[in-house]
Amino acid sequence: MGGGSPPRHAGTAGGSVANEALRVAMAEAGETVESLAEKVRVDPKTAARWLAAGRIPHPRTRIAVAEVLRRDAADLWPEPFRRRDLPWFRPWAELEQDAASLRSYQPLLVPGLLQTEGYARAILSTGGLVAPSEVDEIVASRIQRQAILRRDAPPQLVAVIDEVVLRRPVGDRAVMAGQLAHLARVAEGEHVQVRVIPAESPWHTGLAGPFVLGRLPDGTELAYLDNQLRGQVVTDPLDVANLGRRWESVTGEALPQRQSIELIREVATTWT
Repeated sequence: MGGGSPPRHAGTAGGSVANEALRVAMAEAGETVESLAEKVRVDPKTAARWLAAGRIPHPRTRIAVAEVLRRDAADLWPEPFRRRDLPWFRPWAELEQDAASLRSYQPLLVPGLLQTEGYARAILSTGGLVAPSEVDEIVASRIQRQAILRRDAPPQLVAVIDEVVLRRPVGDRAVMAGQLAHLARVAEGEHVQVRVIPAESPWHTGLAGPFVLGRLPDGTELAYLDNQLRGQVVTDPLDVANLGRRWESVTGEALPQRQSIELIREVATTWT
């Protein structure tokens, strides 16, 4: 619905609206502060504050609002998205910072939170999909994400990878040796587990594609999927539950933590 009058709202002096993009999106969608607040399950006063300068909702609320208004969250609140991640990854990068736990399955690559700078650079420099001028910034952003694993109360991270990840060359031999040494080292930490599905394991449901499951401090569960074109934050409880069942399947195929670390170190010697 376009061309309607701006929705009524409170909390901005003299009726002026600082977040013009949000105001226009609400008007075009036919949403008032009250109706939007009801759909994303917040207090109307909270929703009204989003129209004021500097008021940015929680990442998962931004995603919910964007879905209701059929807009990109980065168009409504650009500030949190100014970091140089790949554009389609930014919504998940925001949610990742708040996560209490993360469960990641990757059949082809080391998960981003566990990549070395050299490994990340080699991935981003392959195939010409990322402009050379942007590689440094995206690599720096990816490494910056990993700071959540070093904070006082880090999330619990469990990463399951297939053995082929350890053996497929990314960059040169030194890059792979450094990456596997790093992987074994962080897997010794209290808050990180890395488990490997051995190469001789039969086909399993995880091979349909990578995914990440996240749990926020309030118990909200979300997931993340990506493909050749873009990433998707999954909020539907049924879809998240479906991925939870796939997670149980892949972890059932994986070696225990200690055996996984031993395998990583064994393969690391083949790269030196």
